[in-house]
Amino acid sequence: MCPDTVPTETVGERESSFAETALTLGGKSAEEARRTGAIDRADDQVEQLFQPQYQTVNSPVHRAVWERRVPVDLFRGQPTQTPEAVVQVMDASIDVVRRNRDAHTILDEQGKISAEVLRELGDVGYWGLLVGRQHGGQEAPFRSFSAFVTRMAMVDPTVAGLASVHGCIGAVDPVQTFGTPTQKSRFLPALASGERLSAFALTEPNAGSDMTALRTRAERDGDDFLVTGEKLFITNVVPGRTIGLVCLVDSQPAVLICDLPESENEHFQLTKYGLWALKQSHNQGIRFNRFRVPADNLLQPPRGNGLTIAYHGLNLGRIALCANAAGTMRSMMAGMIPWARFRTTYGAPIANRELVRRRLSRMAGLIVACDALAAWCSTLIDLGYRGEMECIVAKIFGSEAQKEAAIELVMKTHGGRSFLHGHLFGDNVHEYLAPCIYEGEGEMLGMAFLKSLVKQHGTTFFEPIGRSLSELGVQRPQFTNPRHLWTLKGPLTAYAAWWAGRCIPGSAAALPALPVELREHVEFAAVQLPRSAREISGMMRKHQLKLADRQCRMSEVSSRVQKLVVVLCTALFAADQEDEVVRGAADLLCQDLRRELNGQRPTDRYYRQVTQLGESIVDGGFRSIAELKPDEILMRYEP
Repeated sequence: MCPDTVPTETVGERESSFAETALTLGGKSAEEARRTGAIDRADDQVEQLFQPQYQTVNSPVHRAVWERRVPVDLFRGQPTQTPEAVVQVMDASIDVVRRNRDAHTILDEQGKISAEVLRELGDVGYWGLLVGRQHGGQEAPFRSFSAFVTRMAMVDPTVAGLASVHGCIGAVDPVQTFGTPTQKSRFLPALASGERLSAFALTEPNAGSDMTALRTRAERDGDDFLVTGEKLFITNVVPGRTIGLVCLVDSQPAVLICDLPESENEHFQLTKYGLWALKQSHNQGIRFNRFRVPADNLLQPPRGNGLTIAYHGLNLGRIALCANAAGTMRSMMAGMIPWARFRTTYGAPIANRELVRRRLSRMAGLIVACDALAAWCSTLIDLGYRGEMECIVAKIFGSEAQKEAAIELVMKTHGGRSFLHGHLFGDNVHEYLAPCIYEGEGEMLGMAFLKSLVKQHGTTFFEPIGRSLSELGVQRPQFTNPRHLWTLKGPLTAYAAWWAGRCIPGSAAALPALPVELREHVEFAAVQLPRSAREISGMMRKHQLKLADRQCRMSEVSSRVQKLVVVLCTALFAADQEDEVVRGAADLLCQDLRRELNGQRPTDRYYRQVTQLGESIVDGGFRSIAELKPDEILMRYEP
């Protein structure tokens, strides 16, 4: 999940990051440039934890856009051999949750996942799936883990989500990746056994996406730190658990691993509030007042600071979110089909209606795409890639797919019964919407995706132009001014050479053998992704140092590239499946995305495909939901 070794040769520390330089040259305040630069440097420091061939500039998406030939094979998720011991843990964990769900003992009197269920899961090894074997865990390949999250989500999405909270974005990843041997020996065995479940405490009342606004501080007091401050929206935090705490140490962001006491006291208190989402897990605030933490609990990354640590685990959580969505949407589909067979209008079941069949087909397409993205991204993680841009695509698509499935497909099919107590939608609508915000709000993440995509190009070509303009004391050159032309001749010549090179078509991407309908989608994406480089560069050239203020345009361009990535990944994934329904669902999803990109309307042939696939799904053709038990139809009537 992370390279075993840190590269010995890395890019030297820059005096200021690309973002900070661009903002400064663009006339932004020193404070805004400094804060943005701190985030950008943290991102650079995470990059340097990975071998050069696995860093962002060599990632599949970056290469697909900026090289003239798409590395198609890097967009395919690969199967992995799951060790038998890991399979046994996974199967036993499913049995624990299914048994307690069926016995109605999965929740306690507060409506939270019960302590007994959490303990049973610990007994079978659930909490140690991502922990190394030398510390009592199973060390599951992330490809196996993400597929398992989908399985668990079909039984209980909250339990599936807690595996990610604990293992991906909680204390496990920070300790396992950045801890010393002594720290790993101290913390990981208890985290693996479930004796200490974990959370990651980053968000504050004034610090969310802006992680430079941290106020929680840790002051040295002998062999300890004294922590004072407040955290908010911390999932999985109750007394007696372990947290990764992001705070300021000597005015720099740092991460302390904190074992919380078994009960609140004058130094540690929880802030309780009503929260519609994540209702079956504990989500609370924390107040620290000179809370004592051993100084030995400070994590010290080889480069960077606490922001580096915070960034590192996010990608794993983003994949898990997409995998969870794939399982949750299967449960939605399993509830739609019986209702569509039961509900009649004008003497016929609505399962016969085109609109309902179209919704089921769309649901299937969203599920297959989430399966594809989760498989692909987790494969990259196992290979050693950072996967920043790829995991952002998975998170955004997965969260938006789940939102669409809930609102546009489930709610509209079930009608007024959607809002009854006990209905899958009515009881869980906030759970379905929350992923659009958690792990990074979608459009903000989309801009982060674009920033990662343009960073090298901007540093190579536009930063020298900006510095030259700064020397001239202007923001835009006057090409009738000889002094301007002379000062800019070097940077402009380099950029003109790049632009001319991109006007020459590159060689066609090497494609594997594919079904005809899926091959068309792969060819489309393989052509359009490299072409987008000129559009992106043109946007940068047009807006220059004001690009940071063009959030709407950045979001739109980012979205187009992301859709191309989803088309490519989904078509390749489906081509590896033998199931014709899966292939048909992928084909239709890719057609939908291509129409959005091209501004086209659906054809009659498309609608015939949609309704035929919907009919197959009604008849049980989507086999991965066969074992799901649909919820009871509420307020039944005589059809």
